[in-house]
Amino acid sequence: MHLYADLHIHSPYAMATSPSMTPEALLRAAGRKGLGALGTGDALHPGWRRAWTTFLENDEGIVVVPTAEVEDCHRIHHLILMEDLDRCADLALALSDHSRNIDTAGRPHVALTGGAIAERVHDLGGMIGPAHAFTPWTGIYGHAGSVHDCYGAESIDFLELGLSADTSYGSGIAELAAVPFISNSDAHSPAPHRLGREFTGLDLRAPTAREVLGAVGEGRITMNAGFFPEEGKYNRTACSVCYRQYTREEAGMLGWRCPEDGRRIKKGVADRAAELGGGVPGERPPYLHTIPLTEIIMQVLGVASPLTKRCSSLYDDFLAVFGSEITVLAAASAGEIREVHPAVGDAVDALRNGRVTLHPGGGGRYGSFSFL
Repeated sequence: MHLYADLHIHSPYAMATSPSMTPEALLRAAGRKGLGALGTGDALHPGWRRAWTTFLENDEGIVVVPTAEVEDCHRIHHLILMEDLDRCADLALALSDHSRNIDTAGRPHVALTGGAIAERVHDLGGMIGPAHAFTPWTGIYGHAGSVHDCYGAESIDFLELGLSADTSYGSGIAELAAVPFISNSDAHSPAPHRLGREFTGLDLRAPTAREVLGAVGEGRITMNAGFFPEEGKYNRTACSVCYRQYTREEAGMLGWRCPEDGRRIKKGVADRAAELGGGVPGERPPYLHTIPLTEIIMQVLGVASPLTKRCSSLYDDFLAVFGSEITVLAAASAGEIREVHPAVGDAVDALRNGRVTLHPGGGGRYGSFSFL
């Protein structure tokens, strides 16, 4: 069976997260999105584990995968996948002597290296890999020169690309040749332009959390989907305060300090990936560059937010015809979409054929797009 998965989200116990992130709301939103598997996020938190216990089997038929994100002693973030919530509880206990907030924070800080955390995850049968690997503040390649520098002798089971990167950014890095790439939303809200804004296609033998882990580990990945990298908020090298963008050479000559305000210039994902690459790109599943349907509708209608009533109403019209957002974005023909709304059909056709103008993000500010 084939399904789409979003395995990295957060709970109300994480910082800057919507209080509407409840299991009920998330499962309902995931069903409308077209996701067949959803990570719980924050499964080291006891309250969040309890919240999910009655939703592991659900009316939406969505496979629930216990997942968590932790920050290590070097501020590098790691995504963890487990088979069941009991193993998450065991992992929380195994890490508790090294964390002051393991029971209170959605994304706890653990005073261990990536390798020491990975060893404990692997001992419990879980999987671990760098979260948003290229992000300059908390990604592995923002702090370490290689996977070995971070994890030592422990292996990684996957690498999460993040919103500012696509497959091309990692495919030329020699040490990642055998590492599966996954794409996830890192959503802090169940809104349709957040949850599932990036996702991974998986080939499963059975609809279980164990099979999701098996599909990731064995590379049974059919596609990655998500933003154009330029839309990510760290794609280009830029000042972290005024967001002025620089080439890597310009930033180096300036000592990585912005002359406008004296603040730090953060190296962008595009420049960091170029530094690390140079190898022969290996064969990878296709990457679908896509934009959330409500953001496309927002552009077409000329409204200020994807959460307006006009956007929501038209979004509902599309789901009434096609069943899910991913069906609209990835499967329906432009002609079929035009039958619901001609201008949205034209926009999706432009998106699929690369007729999009991208305004790259950097320094912590998201990029934007417009249709030609």
